[in-house]
Amino acid sequence: MTEAVLEGEATRAGAAEARRVSTLELFFDLVFVFTITQLTVLLVDDLSFPQAGRVLLIFAVLYWMYGAYAYLTNQVPPETTGRRLLLVVGMFGFLTCALALPQVFGSDGVAFGLGFVLVTAVHSALYALIHRQYVLSFAVTNLAAAGCVTAAGVVHGMGHGRGHGWAADGLWVAAVLLHQVTPALSSRVTGRYEGGTAIVTEAVGGLDPAHFVERHGLLLIIAFGESVVAIGVGATGARIDGPLLLAVGLALALAAALWWTYFVGDEAAAEAALHRVSGLPRFRLAMAAYYYSFIPMLLGVALLAAGVKKAIGHLAHPLPFAPAVALAGGVALFLAGNVAFRAALRIAPLRFRVGAVVASAATVPLGRWTPVAQFLGLTLVLVAMLLLEAAGAHADAHAEPPADRRASAAVDAGGDAGGVAAG
Repeated sequence: MTEAVLEGEATRAGAAEARRVSTLELFFDLVFVFTITQLTVLLVDDLSFPQAGRVLLIFAVLYWMYGAYAYLTNQVPPETTGRRLLLVVGMFGFLTCALALPQVFGSDGVAFGLGFVLVTAVHSALYALIHRQYVLSFAVTNLAAAGCVTAAGVVHGMGHGRGHGWAADGLWVAAVLLHQVTPALSSRVTGRYEGGTAIVTEAVGGLDPAHFVERHGLLLIIAFGESVVAIGVGATGARIDGPLLLAVGLALALAAALWWTYFVGDEAAAEAALHRVSGLPRFRLAMAAYYYSFIPMLLGVALLAAGVKKAIGHLAHPLPFAPAVALAGGVALFLAGNVAFRAALRIAPLRFRVGAVVASAATVPLGRWTPVAQFLGLTLVLVAMLLLEAAGAHADAHAEPPADRRASAAVDAGGDAGGVAAG
């Protein structure tokens, strides 16, 4: 009996280990985060609403294909030489896109488009290796979207960077729309199968929650790392004195508070929420939380990093409007995405984070006075939010009758045991 139990535990442990994010996937994520960093350069230089809309369209397209790779490696780990080599080629495609981003609306628009075509083609090749003819479920619309992106680059190049044109913007919108209809069209492209659902669609719905949540958490950690790098870049060449160390300490505390906002509680709750559903409902929940909600979270971290880099180099002077907005907007955007993330997964409470969105956005005047004041204001907003949530959770725990607390503990223990058994 004991041997059987030990053997079962070893099998489960081996399965759980096999579902860990691989180092190649992490390497892939490092390259992708560079595209996010490059994208914020466009926004910091031009904070107009039209430019913000274009940046959002570009990132929605890029992040869709990142998600496509993440879904695929979630189902089939990159353990063969062929899959690994294709992932490296896909990384080259994303790197090409990243290098072209500063001039994507001008001379490098076509280069960006061709890089994105490569990203999409490699994903289709990976899909064909695994699902054979069912690659048509996603390849047709994804490649059509890549064609729209390339055509937009041609239009931008013809304008030589003078204006973007409604035609190019329309092509970017078309690319986003093609991506959004891909899941709905997948079963129609390959035909109807037993049960009324395409086999490939059922496979997508069967994603592994632990690996999926860990993969996106690591992506977010890498993005946080960019904000730390921004501190170092901004401080390069500056004299190490008291004001600089104070600003650096506050900037690091701000990044740590954002880390706390997601990784202390939300990550574990997200995995539990995905475990509670299966099939296509799990796929839809994952899309709501880790695509639509994660877009503002990732862009918020990248925008914050751009603001930090500018602010650290202007400690003796009031911040220009754009970096002050980048600091406040980065934190507010991250929190807004986190509110949407929690709402999708039914994680409470939300009210303190909604209030923190407004309070963060209101710190722009502090930056116009001095960068240190804005760093301090943003950090205090996040710390107050976290303390209020902790106090509320403590009060709720003590308000619950003892019998209910024992019942809740039993349910939680059972849920944990069930999760281990499922793993």
